[in-house]
Amino acid sequence: MPRPIQAHIDLSALECNLQVVRRASSARIMAVIKANAYGHGLLRAAEALNEAEGFALLDIRDAICLRDAGFSQTILLLEGFFTPDDLPLVAEYDLACVIHTQQQIDMLEAYPKRRSLEAWLKVSSGMNRLGFAPDKFSAALQILKKHPAVRDITLMTHFAHADESTGVAAQLNMFNELAAPYRMARSLANSAALLRYPATHADWVRPGIMLYGASPFVENSSQQLGLRPVMTLQSRIIAVQELSPGEGIGYGGLFRAESPMRVGVVACGYADGYPRHAPTGTPVLVEGQRTRTLGRISMDMLTVDLSALPAADVGSSVTLWGEGLPVEQVAHAAGTISYELLCALTERVPIVTV
Repeated sequence: MPRPIQAHIDLSALECNLQVVRRASSARIMAVIKANAYGHGLLRAAEALNEAEGFALLDIRDAICLRDAGFSQTILLLEGFFTPDDLPLVAEYDLACVIHTQQQIDMLEAYPKRRSLEAWLKVSSGMNRLGFAPDKFSAALQILKKHPAVRDITLMTHFAHADESTGVAAQLNMFNELAAPYRMARSLANSAALLRYPATHADWVRPGIMLYGASPFVENSSQQLGLRPVMTLQSRIIAVQELSPGEGIGYGGLFRAESPMRVGVVACGYADGYPRHAPTGTPVLVEGQRTRTLGRISMDMLTVDLSALPAADVGSSVTLWGEGLPVEQVAHAAGTISYELLCALTERVPIVTV
């Protein structure tokens, strides 16, 4: 018998979440499917999101995979190209590229086709990660406008605080001031900005985490936003232990029973992608009933409190996150974000498409 852990990927939920984006904005959708579609499977997610006008990712090999699979939408490389050797493939597969450094502009001399590249020029409006500084932006744009390799230009930026109380006003104002003289397509909004700041929608929105059914906000649940979880990570109890007062469980005995209690051992650990740093009290469902993890997460197992679940036993179903238990709740308890949990799912976990 195979180990009982599985990740269930609900493609209808992906389609549903795409429609939430449609209802929120009339802009074209650049669906972000980087990092193997946030752990959900590149081609699997792209097929479910096929109504999107574009896909955004990082790896040129993934972009080629999409083209070879027949996807004709705009495919945007979010970090652009890295060496001149990338450019023949960019041209062959008609890939759009984010241009964020002068070095990339210099590399364009090696681009093999005239008036073929769709360039997305990025300005660093406050994130201070990728993009041209505001005082360098106009010069870079003028070069691209005249460059023999460039067909179209979209202006873009990325928000640092769209999911926080700081908001986007300062970055939005800076970007709008820089972009005002130019009649070009624009792209600003990630999931948080898309949901909270309609003024950022412009011509292209770039939803990521919301497509996979997780909320980008601490204070708003995915259910409140009308999102459905796409990934449900499930396993089963493989053993039950009876603890006496004072007895510990797991490495280091970090949790010790204060009274007699039943503990379930679940076939899931950090080698499956569950966060090792998740503390005692991280929520989990056993047969649909909410309980908590206990002690340290092991490589292959974790333990859960069955004290209030007398019917739970070996073979009982366990939901680590997903349907009935939003991944952002687990992430919050573990001191991380839902993005990390979804992306961390490891190859040894079988995936079942539903």
